[in-house]
Amino acid sequence: MDLHFGDSKPTDDERAAVDALLGPPESSWEGADRSDADLRWARGGREARDRRDLLLPGLHAINDRVGWISDGALDYLCRRLTVPPAEAYGVATFYAMFSVKPRPATVLHVCTDLACAAAGAPELCSGIEERLGPGSGVAVERSPCLGLCERAPAALAIRAGDPVRTAVSAPTTVEQAVLAASAPDSAPEEPPAALAVPQAGQDGLMLLHRVGVVDPASLDDYRAHGGYTALRRAFGLGPAGVIREVTDSGLAGRGGAAFPTGRKWQATASQPDHPHYLVCNADESEPGTFKDRVLMEGDPYALVEAMTIAGYATGAHKGYLYLRGEYPRALHRLEHAIAQARARGLLGDDVLGQGYAFDIEIRRGAGAYICGEETALFNSIEGYRGEPRSKPPFPVEKGLFGKPTVENNVETLVNVLPILTMGAPAYAAIGTGRSTGPKLFCVSGSVERPGVYELPFGATLGDLLTLAGVRDGLRAVLLGGAAGGFVRADELDIPLTFAGTREAGTTLGSGVVMAFDDSVPLPRLLLRIAEFFRDESCGQCVPCRVGTVRQEEALHRIVERTGADAAGDIALLREVGRAMRDASICGLGQTAWNAVESAIDRLGAYE
Repeated sequence: MDLHFGDSKPTDDERAAVDALLGPPESSWEGADRSDADLRWARGGREARDRRDLLLPGLHAINDRVGWISDGALDYLCRRLTVPPAEAYGVATFYAMFSVKPRPATVLHVCTDLACAAAGAPELCSGIEERLGPGSGVAVERSPCLGLCERAPAALAIRAGDPVRTAVSAPTTVEQAVLAASAPDSAPEEPPAALAVPQAGQDGLMLLHRVGVVDPASLDDYRAHGGYTALRRAFGLGPAGVIREVTDSGLAGRGGAAFPTGRKWQATASQPDHPHYLVCNADESEPGTFKDRVLMEGDPYALVEAMTIAGYATGAHKGYLYLRGEYPRALHRLEHAIAQARARGLLGDDVLGQGYAFDIEIRRGAGAYICGEETALFNSIEGYRGEPRSKPPFPVEKGLFGKPTVENNVETLVNVLPILTMGAPAYAAIGTGRSTGPKLFCVSGSVERPGVYELPFGATLGDLLTLAGVRDGLRAVLLGGAAGGFVRADELDIPLTFAGTREAGTTLGSGVVMAFDDSVPLPRLLLRIAEFFRDESCGQCVPCRVGTVRQEEALHRIVERTGADAAGDIALLREVGRAMRDASICGLGQTAWNAVESAIDRLGAYE
């Protein structure tokens, strides 16, 4: 394979960043400065190719140290991993958090998505850009959802260096955002995760009962509040017994697809091909979603324990936790939790002395909504562009690295703990017959108490909004985020179950509930949704790649009242929407028209 390296050389900082991850190079082929080396043949190429999955961590290492990825840095990383630079360039340019063009060491990401847009993000961005001005040493980037919707508007400052420094400012003002970018070490500390849980400390909570009660940094505190009871019971039941409990509980996936978790685990465990892998999808990038962030920040050991149980049940000895790159505090909390669990014998070669080996590795995403799709996530971990794969084969047969893989999101996994501690029958008695257990809802927008709420399946939308304190003048509620659908203010009796929302012509999705009052310009909101899908489409399939652009163009014309009349553009939107829904490879294209369609049909958005 001819790799076609260029003549650009890495700087000392870029070389140091890569070497800190991969170790020093062993030959001139890998970039070592040795005059006596013979470059006529590759040395260690097979071993290097086996490390292709370190491409994304390598790009992070360079970007974290320098702030952008130069040709010389990319070439050096490619030499170390024997990856064609053209392929690596395609990966580096796939992610929004990376840059292959020079930029300042400090980047200020200002969220402009739905909740933040309703809270004045456009004016905030203009004020920040005016205040900083050119030559400030800060790059201001308008960002999709940062997962801080309960504290909108939000900004995230990242300053490259060794170590990289971050500062989150939410809710933010022009002055606070500029402070976070100018002096991230001096920015005010983030509020505790418990402030995102209005029910914190209340009796009866199952998934959120430790948030705000337990010190998230203390393993001893976690164990004192029931931690690792579920894992001990899992070892008593055995792998088959754990899967039987999860199946009997009726637990369905909480990421939006609602696939039965027990069936997925059983299908993976029964595969003869080995090794098996476990992947935790913590890349919640749906606008309006932040529940997984709150769980990871407020109760990180619960996720570590739940992943260990899932690995034990499915025969996996390695778990990957794919975490949003925009979640710096969750990263620090989980790194600490994994290190503590490993040091105390709760991860490693002999978990709890039971002869079972399991460990967890964190892989950071870099700003790509599409990587929430499970097969796109696998490609991302493996060092390729995060593009979805065709199915079949399904991940339980050929997933990560071509091996049987079980993939669940954070909320789904954390539900396994109460299933094992209280028993499947007691868990299944909560909620409704086909939607069992508790559900987390991310409530934001025009409410007095935004945050993560835990309710049993079957509560109505009105019940939830009453808890959150919905404001006067409610016009519409968006269920399921950008990929979901709108309902009217007079439809609050919809039961929050998978079947109930489907019968109402909408979707529960991952639990996003965004309320909008009369002050929010609905056409501009729909245009922002269209812009989001255009930006986040991976471009692999024509219906989505072209359709999301045509959808945005039509909405622009309607908003600006230019070109064709609204009726003609609405007809075009319907045609494009049907094509995306019927022919797109993955859920992104299949759902990109949902919110716009519901706004036209249910809300009369353009009447």
